[in-house]
Amino acid sequence: MNQQTQGIAEQGTRPEPEATVRNFTMLLSSTPRGARLARLLAVDTLRSWGLPHERASHVIAELAANAATHGRLSGRSFRLTLYVVGTTLRIEVTDTRGDEMPMPQVPDPGAESGRGLLLVEALADRWGVTEGWFPRKTVWAELAFSPPEPASSRSGVVDD
Repeated sequence: MNQQTQGIAEQGTRPEPEATVRNFTMLLSSTPRGARLARLLAVDTLRSWGLPHERASHVIAELAANAATHGRLSGRSFRLTLYVVGTTLRIEVTDTRGDEMPMPQVPDPGAESGRGLLLVEALADRWGVTEGWFPRKTVWAELAFSPPEPASSRSGVVDD
């Protein structure tokens, strides 16, 4: 046991939630099926962490779909990574098309696609693109959330 863990064990306290860091990462095929799987795995992970997943699922779906559609190179996967630090969820989707940077566009009103990054921009608190070692790029989005309420120690009792 390291000193920090030992000190916590001796004091009988737990680390503050703000100090909690969680992460999840997975390589997925650059296909529509891989994009759907990215969203499903992320939602399942966020639920298991007790975190809200509604906004995140839409952001992940868009970023993963973009990676599978625009970031696709034959035989190459994309990587989904989730980081939670304190009350911020960071979503990262890395693909192997560093030569094509995403740019939000205003599509024609009748267009059936082209609104994904506008949705990401609307749902995320921050988002951007980081160039990696060629030929990679990472599109990321950060979402702030309220910490989960601690479970009540009282079972079903309602105050009057």
